[in-house]
Amino acid sequence: MRGRIDHQSEIFHSFNLESLVPADHPLRAIKERADKVLSGMSRRFSGAYGKTGRKSIPPERLIKALLLQALYSIRSEIQLCEQISYNMLYRWFLDMTPAESVWTPEVFSMNRKRFDEHGFVRDFFDRVVREAILEGLVSEDHFSVDGTLIQSFASMKSIRPIGTDDQRVSDGADDDDTGDPTVSFRNEKRSNKTHRSLVDSEARLARKGKGKPAQLSHSTHVLMENRNGLCLDVAVDEANGYAERIQSGAMLDHVRRRHGFMPRTLGADAGYGDGAYLDALEQFGIDPHVPVGRGPIRGDGPGADVRGADSGQRAIK
Repeated sequence: MRGRIDHQSEIFHSFNLESLVPADHPLRAIKERADKVLSGMSRRFSGAYGKTGRKSIPPERLIKALLLQALYSIRSEIQLCEQISYNMLYRWFLDMTPAESVWTPEVFSMNRKRFDEHGFVRDFFDRVVREAILEGLVSEDHFSVDGTLIQSFASMKSIRPIGTDDQRVSDGADDDDTGDPTVSFRNEKRSNKTHRSLVDSEARLARKGKGKPAQLSHSTHVLMENRNGLCLDVAVDEANGYAERIQSGAMLDHVRRRHGFMPRTLGADAGYGDGAYLDALEQFGIDPHVPVGRGPIRGDGPGADVRGADSGQRAIK
Protein backbone atom coordinates (compact mmCIF):
# COMPACT_ATOMS: atom_id res chain seq x y z
CA MET A 1 0.00 0.00 0.00
CA ARG A 2 1.28 3.45 -0.91
CA GLY A 3 2.50 5.56 1.96
CA ARG A 4 1.37 9.16 2.17
CA ILE A 5 2.94 12.23 3.70
CA ASP A 6 1.30 13.37 6.91
CA HIS A 7 1.18 17.17 6.73
CA GLN A 8 0.02 17.44 10.32
CA SER A 9 3.25 18.45 12.08
CA GLU A 10 4.07 17.18 15.55
CA ILE A 11 4.24 19.65 18.40
CA PHE A 12 6.86 17.78 20.42
CA HIS A 13 9.75 15.54 19.36
CA SER A 14 11.68 13.18 21.57
CA PHE A 15 15.16 12.15 20.43
CA ASN A 16 18.78 12.20 21.54
CA LEU A 17 21.26 14.18 19.40
CA GLU A 18 23.99 11.72 20.40
CA SER A 19 22.13 8.90 18.66
CA LEU A 20 21.91 10.86 15.39
CA VAL A 21 25.69 11.09 14.93
CA PRO A 22 27.32 7.95 13.44
CA ALA A 23 29.84 6.26 15.73
CA ASP A 24 32.61 6.62 13.13
CA HIS A 25 31.91 10.26 12.22
CA PRO A 26 35.22 12.22 12.14
CA LEU A 27 33.72 15.02 14.26
CA ARG A 28 33.50 12.64 17.21
CA ALA A 29 37.28 12.42 17.59
CA ILE A 30 37.64 16.16 16.95
CA LYS A 31 35.01 16.99 19.57
CA GLU A 32 36.67 14.76 22.15
CA ARG A 33 40.04 16.43 21.64
CA ALA A 34 38.60 19.95 21.49
CA ASP A 35 36.59 19.47 24.69
CA LYS A 36 39.68 18.14 26.48
CA VAL A 37 41.78 21.13 25.44
CA LEU A 38 39.05 23.67 26.26
CA SER A 39 38.45 22.17 29.70
CA GLY A 40 42.10 22.90 30.48
CA MET A 41 41.51 26.57 29.58
CA SER A 42 38.58 27.02 31.98
CA ARG A 43 40.57 29.10 34.48
CA ARG A 44 41.76 31.43 31.72
CA PHE A 45 38.19 31.90 30.51
CA SER A 46 36.98 32.74 34.02
CA GLY A 47 39.66 35.41 34.41
CA ALA A 48 38.52 37.21 31.27
CA TYR A 49 34.89 37.68 32.32
CA GLY A 50 33.26 39.62 35.16
CA LYS A 51 31.53 38.04 38.13
CA THR A 52 28.22 39.88 37.65
CA GLY A 53 25.94 40.79 34.78
CA ARG A 54 24.18 38.80 32.11
CA LYS A 55 25.74 35.49 31.18
CA SER A 56 27.69 35.47 27.94
CA ILE A 57 27.76 32.85 25.22
CA PRO A 58 30.26 30.28 26.57
CA PRO A 59 33.69 31.03 25.05
CA GLU A 60 34.22 27.29 24.56
CA ARG A 61 31.17 27.25 22.30
CA LEU A 62 32.36 30.21 20.24
CA ILE A 63 35.80 28.67 19.71
CA LYS A 64 34.27 25.36 18.63
CA ALA A 65 31.93 27.26 16.29
CA LEU A 66 34.96 28.91 14.66
CA LEU A 67 36.49 25.44 14.37
CA LEU A 68 33.39 24.27 12.49
CA GLN A 69 33.67 27.28 10.21
CA ALA A 70 37.23 26.30 9.30
CA LEU A 71 36.51 22.57 8.93
CA TYR A 72 33.49 23.05 6.66
CA SER A 73 34.73 26.17 4.81
CA ILE A 74 31.73 28.28 5.82
CA ARG A 75 32.48 31.62 4.23
CA SER A 76 30.95 33.98 6.80
CA GLU A 77 29.85 34.15 10.41
CA ILE A 78 26.34 35.01 9.20
CA GLN A 79 26.15 31.70 7.35
CA LEU A 80 27.76 29.92 10.30
CA CYS A 81 24.99 31.04 12.67
CA GLU A 82 22.35 30.19 10.07
CA GLN A 83 23.67 26.66 9.61
CA ILE A 84 23.98 26.07 13.36
CA SER A 85 20.27 26.91 13.66
CA TYR A 86 19.17 23.95 11.52
CA ASN A 87 22.14 21.54 11.43
CA MET A 88 21.75 18.99 14.22
CA LEU A 89 25.34 17.77 13.74
CA TYR A 90 26.65 21.24 14.49
CA ARG A 91 24.35 21.56 17.52
CA TRP A 92 25.64 18.25 18.86
CA PHE A 93 29.24 19.39 18.36
CA LEU A 94 28.51 22.63 20.24
CA ASP A 95 26.60 20.90 23.06
CA MET A 96 23.40 22.76 22.18
CA THR A 97 19.89 21.41 22.61
CA PRO A 98 17.55 21.30 19.56
CA ALA A 99 15.38 24.04 21.10
CA GLU A 100 18.23 26.34 22.12
CA SER A 101 18.37 29.67 20.28
CA VAL A 102 21.45 30.51 18.24
CA TRP A 103 23.33 33.72 18.96
CA THR A 104 23.59 36.45 16.34
CA PRO A 105 26.73 36.99 14.20
CA GLU A 106 27.47 40.18 16.13
CA VAL A 107 28.50 38.04 19.11
CA PHE A 108 31.70 37.09 17.24
CA SER A 109 32.47 40.77 16.62
CA MET A 110 31.84 41.71 20.24
CA ASN A 111 34.08 38.93 21.56
CA ARG A 112 36.88 39.20 19.00
CA LYS A 113 38.74 41.90 20.91
CA ARG A 114 38.43 39.99 24.20
CA PHE A 115 39.67 36.79 22.56
CA ASP A 116 42.60 38.65 21.02
CA GLU A 117 43.59 40.41 24.25
CA HIS A 118 43.60 37.17 26.22
CA GLY A 119 45.00 35.01 23.40
CA PHE A 120 42.27 32.38 23.62
CA VAL A 121 42.44 31.16 20.00
CA ARG A 122 46.26 31.18 20.00
CA ASP A 123 46.33 29.23 23.27
CA PHE A 124 43.80 26.72 21.93
CA PHE A 125 45.90 26.21 18.80
CA ASP A 126 49.14 25.79 20.77
CA ARG A 127 47.53 23.30 23.14
CA VAL A 128 46.37 21.19 20.19
CA VAL A 129 49.91 21.24 18.79
CA ARG A 130 51.22 20.25 22.22
CA GLU A 131 48.87 17.25 22.27
CA ALA A 132 50.25 16.17 18.90
CA ILE A 133 53.84 16.51 20.17
CA LEU A 134 53.07 14.39 23.25
CA GLU A 135 51.59 11.70 21.00
CA GLY A 136 54.74 11.60 18.85
CA LEU A 137 53.15 13.18 15.80
CA VAL A 138 55.83 15.85 15.33
CA SER A 139 59.32 15.25 13.99
CA GLU A 140 62.22 17.72 14.15
CA ASP A 141 63.73 16.37 10.93
CA HIS A 142 62.26 18.79 8.41
CA PHE A 143 59.85 21.74 8.45
CA SER A 144 58.48 23.78 5.56
CA VAL A 145 57.32 27.38 5.50
CA ASP A 146 55.30 29.25 2.93
CA GLY A 147 53.18 32.35 2.53
CA THR A 148 50.37 33.46 0.29
CA LEU A 149 48.01 36.39 -0.19
CA ILE A 150 44.49 36.62 1.20
CA GLN A 151 42.27 38.95 -0.80
CA SER A 152 40.61 41.59 1.34
CA PHE A 153 36.82 41.93 1.39
CA ALA A 154 37.34 45.61 0.58
CA SER A 155 36.49 46.71 -2.95
CA MET A 156 39.06 48.36 -5.18
CA LYS A 157 36.57 51.24 -5.36
CA SER A 158 37.31 51.98 -1.70
CA ILE A 159 40.89 53.09 -2.46
CA ARG A 160 41.50 56.79 -1.83
CA PRO A 161 44.61 59.00 -1.47
CA ILE A 162 46.05 59.05 2.03
CA GLY A 163 44.66 62.02 3.96
CA THR A 164 41.45 62.27 1.93
CA ASP A 165 38.29 63.66 3.51
CA ASP A 166 36.20 60.82 2.05
CA GLN A 167 34.58 58.64 4.69
CA ARG A 168 32.54 56.24 2.54
CA VAL A 169 33.06 54.51 -0.79
CA SER A 170 30.27 56.61 -2.29
CA ASP A 171 32.08 59.84 -1.34
CA GLY A 172 33.72 61.36 -4.40
CA ALA A 173 31.97 58.87 -6.70
CA ASP A 174 30.92 59.68 -10.25
CA ASP A 175 27.23 58.98 -9.52
CA ASP A 176 24.75 58.98 -6.66
CA ASP A 177 24.61 55.21 -6.25
CA THR A 178 25.39 54.57 -2.57
CA GLY A 179 25.38 50.78 -2.96
CA ASP A 180 27.74 50.28 -5.92
CA PRO A 181 29.03 53.68 -7.00
CA THR A 182 31.04 54.31 -10.14
CA VAL A 183 34.60 55.36 -9.29
CA SER A 184 37.07 56.34 -12.00
CA PHE A 185 40.84 56.14 -11.47
CA ARG A 186 41.77 57.25 -14.98
CA ASN A 187 45.15 59.01 -15.13
CA GLU A 188 45.63 58.34 -11.40
CA LYS A 189 48.53 56.16 -10.27
CA ARG A 190 47.69 54.17 -7.14
CA SER A 191 50.34 52.71 -4.83
CA ASN A 192 50.71 51.67 -1.21
CA LYS A 193 52.75 54.80 -0.52
CA THR A 194 50.00 57.15 -1.62
CA HIS A 195 46.67 55.31 -1.26
CA ARG A 196 44.65 53.37 1.33
CA SER A 197 41.31 51.59 1.41
CA LEU A 198 38.55 53.40 3.30
CA VAL A 199 37.07 50.03 4.33
CA ASP A 200 40.22 48.07 5.22
CA SER A 201 43.11 50.41 6.00
CA GLU A 202 45.46 47.49 6.80
CA ALA A 203 45.10 45.96 3.32
CA ARG A 204 47.83 46.60 0.75
CA LEU A 205 47.94 46.39 -3.03
CA ALA A 206 49.83 43.21 -3.93
CA ARG A 207 50.06 40.71 -6.77
CA LYS A 208 50.72 36.97 -6.66
CA GLY A 209 53.11 37.03 -9.59
CA LYS A 210 54.19 38.74 -12.78
CA GLY A 211 51.25 39.50 -15.02
CA LYS A 212 48.77 39.06 -12.18
CA PRO A 213 46.46 41.92 -11.15
CA ALA A 214 47.23 43.91 -8.02
CA GLN A 215 44.51 43.45 -5.39
CA LEU A 216 43.90 44.62 -1.85
CA SER A 217 45.39 41.81 0.20
CA HIS A 218 46.83 40.56 3.46
CA SER A 219 49.56 37.93 3.74
CA THR A 220 49.19 34.64 5.59
CA HIS A 221 52.05 32.34 6.59
CA VAL A 222 52.16 28.69 7.64
CA LEU A 223 54.85 26.58 9.30
CA MET A 224 54.44 22.86 8.61
CA GLU A 225 56.04 19.71 9.95
CA ASN A 226 56.72 17.48 6.95
CA ARG A 227 56.66 13.90 8.22
CA ASN A 228 53.03 13.99 9.41
CA GLY A 229 51.88 17.17 7.66
CA LEU A 230 51.02 18.94 10.91
CA CYS A 231 50.54 22.71 10.94
CA LEU A 232 52.65 24.09 13.79
CA ASP A 233 51.94 27.80 13.46
CA VAL A 234 49.98 30.31 11.41
CA ALA A 235 50.48 34.07 11.14
CA VAL A 236 48.84 36.95 9.28
CA ASP A 237 50.70 40.14 8.39
CA GLU A 238 50.78 43.08 6.04
CA ALA A 239 51.32 42.22 2.37
CA ASN A 240 54.51 44.24 2.02
CA GLY A 241 56.92 41.82 0.33
CA TYR A 242 59.01 41.30 3.48
CA ALA A 243 56.48 39.60 5.75
CA GLU A 244 57.32 36.08 4.57
CA ARG A 245 60.83 36.12 6.02
CA ILE A 246 59.86 38.13 9.11
CA GLN A 247 56.96 35.84 10.02
CA SER A 248 59.00 32.74 9.25
CA GLY A 249 61.53 33.74 11.89
CA ALA A 250 58.78 34.70 14.33
CA MET A 251 56.99 31.35 13.90
CA LEU A 252 60.21 29.37 14.34
CA ASP A 253 60.98 31.34 17.48
CA HIS A 254 57.46 30.79 18.83
CA VAL A 255 57.65 27.03 18.28
CA ARG A 256 61.06 26.96 19.97
CA ARG A 257 59.89 28.92 23.03
CA ARG A 258 56.46 27.28 23.38
CA HIS A 259 57.27 23.68 22.46
CA GLY A 260 61.07 23.41 22.62
CA PHE A 261 61.26 22.39 18.96
CA MET A 262 63.69 23.54 16.27
CA PRO A 263 63.92 21.79 12.88
CA ARG A 264 67.15 20.43 11.48
CA THR A 265 66.20 21.60 7.99
CA LEU A 266 63.70 24.12 6.63
CA GLY A 267 62.26 24.05 3.12
CA ALA A 268 60.97 27.19 1.39
CA ASP A 269 60.56 28.66 -2.08
CA ALA A 270 62.75 31.22 -3.83
CA GLY A 271 61.00 34.10 -2.06
CA TYR A 272 62.99 33.17 1.06
CA GLY A 273 66.36 33.28 -0.71
CA ASP A 274 67.57 36.50 0.94
CA GLY A 275 71.11 36.14 2.20
CA ALA A 276 70.52 37.69 5.62
CA TYR A 277 67.57 35.36 6.20
CA LEU A 278 69.55 32.28 5.19
CA ASP A 279 72.41 33.34 7.43
CA ALA A 280 69.99 33.77 10.36
CA LEU A 281 68.70 30.23 9.82
CA GLU A 282 72.22 28.83 9.93
CA GLN A 283 72.90 30.78 13.12
CA PHE A 284 69.93 28.90 14.61
CA GLY A 285 71.50 25.63 13.49
CA ILE A 286 68.93 25.11 10.72
CA ASP A 287 70.03 23.89 7.29
CA PRO A 288 67.98 25.93 4.75
CA HIS A 289 66.61 24.09 1.71
CA VAL A 290 65.90 27.19 -0.35
CA PRO A 291 66.51 27.59 -4.10
CA VAL A 292 68.96 30.36 -4.99
CA GLY A 293 68.89 32.10 -8.37
CA ARG A 294 71.46 31.27 -11.03
CA GLY A 295 72.63 34.84 -11.45
CA PRO A 296 75.90 36.16 -9.98
CA ILE A 297 75.98 36.53 -6.20
CA ARG A 298 77.59 39.78 -5.17
CA GLY A 299 78.69 41.07 -1.79
CA ASP A 300 81.16 40.28 0.95
CA GLY A 301 78.86 39.68 3.95
CA PRO A 302 77.81 36.40 5.56
CA GLY A 303 74.52 36.51 3.65
CA ALA A 304 76.33 36.41 0.32
CA ASP A 305 78.53 33.55 1.54
CA VAL A 306 75.50 31.51 2.56
CA ARG A 307 73.76 32.08 -0.77
CA GLY A 308 76.94 31.13 -2.59
CA ALA A 309 77.31 27.93 -0.56
CA ASP A 310 73.67 26.95 -1.19
CA SER A 311 73.99 27.54 -4.94
CA GLY A 312 77.46 26.05 -5.36
CA GLN A 313 78.91 29.42 -6.42
CA ARG A 314 81.38 31.87 -4.98
CA ALA A 315 80.22 35.32 -4.06
CA ILE A 316 81.70 38.09 -6.22
CA LYS A 317 83.42 40.55 -3.90
